[in-house]
Amino acid sequence: METDAPLPYREGLPVYTVSRLNLEVRGLLEERLGRVWVEGEIGNLSQPSSGHIYFTLKDARAQVRCALFRSARRLCCPVADGMQVLVGARVSLYEGRGDFQLIVEQMEDAGEGALRRAFEALKRALEAEGLFDPRHKKPLPSRVQRIGVITSPDGAVWHDIVTTLRRRFPAIAVLLYPVPVQGRDAAAAIARMLDLANERRECDVLLLARGGGSLEDLWCFNEEIVARALFRSTLPVVTGVGHETDTTIADWVADVRAPTPTAAAELLSPDQALWRKRHHEAHQRLARLIDRLLRERIQRFDDLKRRLTLLPVRGLPEKRAAVAALARRLALALPSYPARLRARLMTLTQRLERRSPSARLHAYRVRLAPLADRLTGAMRAALRVHERRLGLFAQRLRAQPPEALRERLAARHELLRDRLRRAMNEALRIRGDRLALLDRALTLVGPPAVLDRGYAIVTDAQGRVARDATAHRPGDTLRIRLARGELLVEVKTAQS
Repeated sequence: METDAPLPYREGLPVYTVSRLNLEVRGLLEERLGRVWVEGEIGNLSQPSSGHIYFTLKDARAQVRCALFRSARRLCCPVADGMQVLVGARVSLYEGRGDFQLIVEQMEDAGEGALRRAFEALKRALEAEGLFDPRHKKPLPSRVQRIGVITSPDGAVWHDIVTTLRRRFPAIAVLLYPVPVQGRDAAAAIARMLDLANERRECDVLLLARGGGSLEDLWCFNEEIVARALFRSTLPVVTGVGHETDTTIADWVADVRAPTPTAAAELLSPDQALWRKRHHEAHQRLARLIDRLLRERIQRFDDLKRRLTLLPVRGLPEKRAAVAALARRLALALPSYPARLRARLMTLTQRLERRSPSARLHAYRVRLAPLADRLTGAMRAALRVHERRLGLFAQRLRAQPPEALRERLAARHELLRDRLRRAMNEALRIRGDRLALLDRALTLVGPPAVLDRGYAIVTDAQGRVARDATAHRPGDTLRIRLARGELLVEVKTAQS
């Protein structure tokens, strides 16, 4: 039966334009989700002349559109199709097309992103333990005589440190503690060398240094074992790792952090020219002091001589005799006084020469000669040990070739894939059977089935279901819905 009455589900609901709908959906997305981190693979990369970048971020089951605007590109890594990345983005909706999208604000390589998260987690844990507390920082010695450098002997960093120390103050001795500064075993080697340097106590301060590199290259300085070795060091430790913008866990734990290895060497060494200038100024001050003392003594003598001429005649012979005696003593002492001062100056000069940087540098060079031979022998012995280990690894590799391992893994992969396929098919069958059972049950108890058994649904003119006979008066119009069709009836009487 046809009717012009409005459908009940439209009653009280607003009517949206498409623009208003997209605007409100965008607001809900940005307010509820806000900023999120999403990992996926880049696809459909587009880089128009505007400088913006558009791409899709996808995984095995889904994908989402992404927009990287030109203003945010400085905070993102280079992009390419097929690259696995981790993006920080705002969830939004492009109103013009109604497309769900991510507005990318930050992006990094997924591998480096995992390292960055591990770095932040370890940093928070060590900071909570107090390893970064300034109260635990040890002051640097006021006068450094020997520096222990923990770095790789093969890199340019060692050469730069030695060159800087020779240029600024050659008298400072340098002792190398060789370690690898990159690779899987580097962190353990650095920690062992820190403990060894503290055990030997051969240096006044330690310098832990390495050149610049990526986060992965510098990762050995972010290991917990290195941080704890630095914290338990009783010798002051200065770090000069990477460039000025590179910051590692070791920098946070160390007593002093320098922006570069060269800056660390300059921090620990005084300026040779400044020391020479101070020595020259002290020499000039001593010469001026001697000259002033001589002038004061001569002026005092002249003053006494003038006063003597003004005294009364009484007792003059005795005073003249006393003055003559004093004059003789002064005449004897005056020539020898500058000589004594010159002798004192010569003694001080000789002492200064014995303590000069050149003499100490010569003594250190004499001590260094046998140490260089010992170091060469130790390096050769270590090289032979590594050659033997390399031969052993080669034998093990020939005994267990990678091809056999790959074949075993391929067979196991095929077996697991078959088992997964059978399990998925069985799960799908069980869920299909259950769905069919639920569909049959819904058909039996649904409204159409109830109406087929002779029941009816009665509603008033406003579409409300009639449940109480006393709620309707004679003359009201009711609609009766049957299994097939509807009846429009008028109430004659109402009985409770």
